[in-house]
Amino acid sequence: MRKDDVLRMIDAIHRERGVDRDILFTALEEALSTATRKRMDIEDGIEVRIDRRSGEISLVALDGSVQVPSSVDLGRIAAQTTKQVFMQKIREAERDKVYSQFAGKVDTIVSGVVHKLEGPNVIIQLSGRVEALLPRSERVPTERLHVGDRLRVLVKEVRKEGSRVVIIVSRKDDAFVKKLFEVEIPEIADGLIRVMRVARDPGYRCKVAVYSMDERVDCIGACLGVRGTRIRNVTDELGQEKIDIIEWSDSLEELVQNALKPAKDIAVDHIFPDEETRSVFVLVSEEQKPLAIGMGGRNVRLAARIVGWSIEIKTPAEYEAELLAAERAAAEGGEEAAPAPAPATEEQEAAEDPDQAEPADRQEEE
Repeated sequence: MRKDDVLRMIDAIHRERGVDRDILFTALEEALSTATRKRMDIEDGIEVRIDRRSGEISLVALDGSVQVPSSVDLGRIAAQTTKQVFMQKIREAERDKVYSQFAGKVDTIVSGVVHKLEGPNVIIQLSGRVEALLPRSERVPTERLHVGDRLRVLVKEVRKEGSRVVIIVSRKDDAFVKKLFEVEIPEIADGLIRVMRVARDPGYRCKVAVYSMDERVDCIGACLGVRGTRIRNVTDELGQEKIDIIEWSDSLEELVQNALKPAKDIAVDHIFPDEETRSVFVLVSEEQKPLAIGMGGRNVRLAARIVGWSIEIKTPAEYEAELLAAERAAAEGGEEAAPAPAPATEEQEAAEDPDQAEPADRQEEE
């Protein structure tokens, strides 16, 4: 192998694969050393070195003598062994480069293009030759992806597997929405507004609780943007998943009121928390019950996840009927009636679709 051939090969691989030139020189030295020792039937005692500037190849023996081989001498070295070892070293270098590039991006958002569909899994091409796996478990069930689609994903895991790096990404995780808010809302990126909690039913509805660290900053207005431009960027990325932005409160009762939106007119004295069971019993009007529960119980389930307590919704008429039933049961059993709100659950009857009346007032105005 001539000096010029060495330099041209190193430069070509460097341009094509983006591997550092010094790493390529070292890999070639190791490959030639391995092949030379194999040809000479020795395990150690000799190394090949390559001058980084001239491309000159030297054989260095243990006694320190240096032999500069001719191209004929090098041609006798096992070419296949050299190629195998060299390519293995290049793959390891590429793996280490990708790992160092993305290991620090876990829990951050990156952009990519749908490269191919493998059954329920999707291969996303990120920067350069890097690919990531969007598994079925991390996909939004209502989302239909096609080759060539551009999208953003959350990096969940980066690990080495043999000579490659496996990058797992998600569009389903609650943290994906939180990171989108950080990207699209400058006040969140600057720390003026904090995302306190996110609860999603991916593809259908999402609730985001935000809190202003500066009383002069309207946290909901900032997230919505002028004419809803900021939140629209988020919903476009989520495939039109409905988003309720609610204001966080340290008061449990106020937080329940906010979390149950778009339901309105829920009085604080109609919210009954039970700290022992971490459940909340809420009385709402007949008109607001469908909105509070949501289609298939979706709104109350997400509200419960925001609050961190289970929530049970009833109308005054339903509660009074339960009281009367409890009194009759107690009378028939000869016991004094002492009814109390039933233990809260997240199970609610499916109600008529309230989405026609959503979003909440504040978001409609924006």
